[in-house]
Amino acid sequence: MIHVCSLARLHDTVDETGARHVVTLLRETHLVERPRPIAEGNHLILSMDDISAPMDGYAHPLEEHVVRLIGFVQVWDRKTPLVMHCYAGISRSTAAAFVAACALNPKRSEQAIAQAIRDGSATATPNVRIVTLADQILGRGGRMVGAIAAIGPGRPAYEGDPLRLDLE
Repeated sequence: MIHVCSLARLHDTVDETGARHVVTLLRETHLVERPRPIAEGNHLILSMDDISAPMDGYAHPLEEHVVRLIGFVQVWDRKTPLVMHCYAGISRSTAAAFVAACALNPKRSEQAIAQAIRDGSATATPNVRIVTLADQILGRGGRMVGAIAAIGPGRPAYEGDPLRLDLE
């Protein structure tokens, strides 16, 4: 199972869920202190800003970020939960959870996964660039992008509703 949260809730979420793997999607990596239960090799850090297109002075999500994310989740043993977080827990981390669920369960419909994200969090607004890159890498033929478009943007918020996403 995957848990999504904000940076502010990272340590509590790891403690409450018993997670032993974390994905950080945040350019300001100096703000992140790895939770004690997480071994260094079980913490993937993807340094990026929450933007959907290149902008001067910002780090947009790249194909290499998505490839690293998919590789990380594919070797995760799933014996304990995985926590994904970004700054607010709204866009980058919900996109990463969607990508992970699609990568780990290729027979599950993209729409069902996207709907599970919406049902779990009214604030989830997955980053469209991350989803678009993953759709291409995973060969999903635009279905991932379409599923996220179908659930629409989440309720505006400064911090996202924590989300639990089951993989089955």
